[in-house]
Amino acid sequence: MLKDYVKPVKPEKEELKAALKEQQARLNAYQMKLKEAKLPVMVIFEGWGAAGKGSVLGEVIENIDPRFFQVSTKDAPPTEEEKRKPFLYRYFVDIPEAGKFQFFDACWMRGVTSGVLSGELDEKGYAERIREINITERQLTDNGYLVMKFFFHISQKEQKKRLDALCESKNTRWRVHDSDLWENENYDECLDVYERYLLDTNRSTAPWYIINAKDHKFAVLQVLQFLNQGIDTALKNSAYAVPILQNTFPLNPIPLLKDISFDGKELENDEYKERLKELQAELGELHNKLYRKKIPVIIAYEGWDAAGKGGNIKRITGALDPRGYTVHPIASPEPHEKARHYLWRFWNRLPKDGHIAIFDRTWYGRVMVERLEGFCSENDWQRAYNEMNEFEKILADWGAVVLKFWVHIDSDTQLQRFTDRQNTPEKQWKITDEDWRNREKWDLYENAINEMLQKTNTTYAPWHILESVDKKYARIKALEIVIDAIKKAF
Repeated sequence: MLKDYVKPVKPEKEELKAALKEQQARLNAYQMKLKEAKLPVMVIFEGWGAAGKGSVLGEVIENIDPRFFQVSTKDAPPTEEEKRKPFLYRYFVDIPEAGKFQFFDACWMRGVTSGVLSGELDEKGYAERIREINITERQLTDNGYLVMKFFFHISQKEQKKRLDALCESKNTRWRVHDSDLWENENYDECLDVYERYLLDTNRSTAPWYIINAKDHKFAVLQVLQFLNQGIDTALKNSAYAVPILQNTFPLNPIPLLKDISFDGKELENDEYKERLKELQAELGELHNKLYRKKIPVIIAYEGWDAAGKGGNIKRITGALDPRGYTVHPIASPEPHEKARHYLWRFWNRLPKDGHIAIFDRTWYGRVMVERLEGFCSENDWQRAYNEMNEFEKILADWGAVVLKFWVHIDSDTQLQRFTDRQNTPEKQWKITDEDWRNREKWDLYENAINEMLQKTNTTYAPWHILESVDKKYARIKALEIVIDAIKKAF
């Protein structure tokens, strides 16, 4: 792309001035249309050092209402905290809200190419990063985002001229980093790496636009033209559904809920207390080892209302150092969460390496409550199975232990527990009108749950059914599964 790039013809001075004014007016007019259509726009600026990304960005946003955009600078290496999260974490948490712009001064391209050039990222690591980035960009566009990617291109000679000029003044010398000087000295090597990355991530849904950055005003015009064109196309296409991708991840068979037996799935109280003490002691030791080996653990809980998720989680956390885990109770999304990709609020809650995150309700709400209550379109929830498999694959490739529990009871047991809660004053806070409404849709939920289990029971992030008519049995089973999975991770 860079090596065979054909430079566009720069307009004459007056023509350039008029075109800039027209494109700035168009972008200004699009602001309210974006807000009305709830279209989030993610704009990524990458390019050579001293190519003028920052100054062009300043002019592009000059006429945008500051309430409608934010700027993220990812040019610096990740912080120590960010290094302890998945590679994409520091970028994904900054994706825009619906109806707003998010401008990135450098994004995941810089994170990959710098790793290749330094030798920190081998071929396998590079391929994994490219796969994750392509998946993420496709997920964003499938979920209604406009992703615009610009690479600012200048020649080696032009770059050196600019770096020299910046270094001559003490007021601008600070803007030149050692990496910029190294990049210019090793221009051809960097060109090969950048070219490969651009080709590997150039997709029709999120294409690259090469900007001739030799002239500043012309660079601004090119960005505005492409950006306005992209917004116009996205607004026209916003009503169209996207294809449902075929699953390509390895799945294990799992029984239907109606075929799961509760016979023999109970424990006497003495046996339960003895096993609980043994297993919690063992898990506590493993937690120390997890921290030392920097292995993250993600435990996802789903289940029927009143199935006993809370008590099950309590027996897991009872074995852990409170400094090394977080429990995330997931309720309906807040307005700022609802305005972003549905996985965004879960990316924000991922653990650091060596820590444990426990989710009480999860991203699977997309294919259960959101599906059945009409909170998302049919295309949205049908797409979500593959998107969640992709999300969990990214976590597993990061090195996380990913465990998913379905806490299972039968309808009669749920009715008994609902009635008990309703008739016991100190338990009445646990029962709501919504619980009773959901119960009326038991069969619909059961069908949705079966489909969820069948389509997302991957080898790297398996589901485990916890038979919880006897809560004691389910608690011990969960502890045994967690311990076994952590041991295997060592």
